[in-house]
Amino acid sequence: MSKNRLEAFSDAVIAIIITIMVLALEPPSGTSLGDLGPLLPKLGSYALSFLFLGIYWNNHHHLFQTVERVNGTILWANLHLLFWLSLIPFVTGWMGESHFASWPVALYGLDLLLDATAYSILTLALVAEHGRSSTLARALGSDVKGRGSVVAYLISLPLAFVSPGLACALFVAVALWWLVPDRRMERAIAGR
Repeated sequence: MSKNRLEAFSDAVIAIIITIMVLALEPPSGTSLGDLGPLLPKLGSYALSFLFLGIYWNNHHHLFQTVERVNGTILWANLHLLFWLSLIPFVTGWMGESHFASWPVALYGLDLLLDATAYSILTLALVAEHGRSSTLARALGSDVKGRGSVVAYLISLPLAFVSPGLACALFVAVALWWLVPDRRMERAIAGR
């Protein structure tokens, strides 16, 4: 099967997720800059989630540049990823609304963990279809960033109950780690 519909659908879903998040932000009723103060937790959680969605969109794009076809397993693995990504507006809203309380931060971390796990499942399905000597398999290598992210999210779950601020700092650290596009994929695409 062609990969074009999967890519177009995924792009649309991620765009809708971002739209839902921004529509959930309500402007203050006042007219001074000070009226924005109470909204800073919501704006902060929105910015972090926007960054994560941008990272997933960017890496998803790079991922599918390394493959030529998809099958039913890949379609379902991609839908699995989109399901967990679609929960980001909910956990983002709760985390911002609660001013980064323990349970909302833990749930945010759990969703990030499930997003990362679903992305890994998608890469495994793609490698199974294209082979261990494929461009994708060579580009993924040992996937230190992917595995490191999962470990960070696992640490964030209990940490959210000790220090929600440190758990959020861990989320920011992971996002900054992934901010630069995955060079492995860029090298693999260029070397094809």
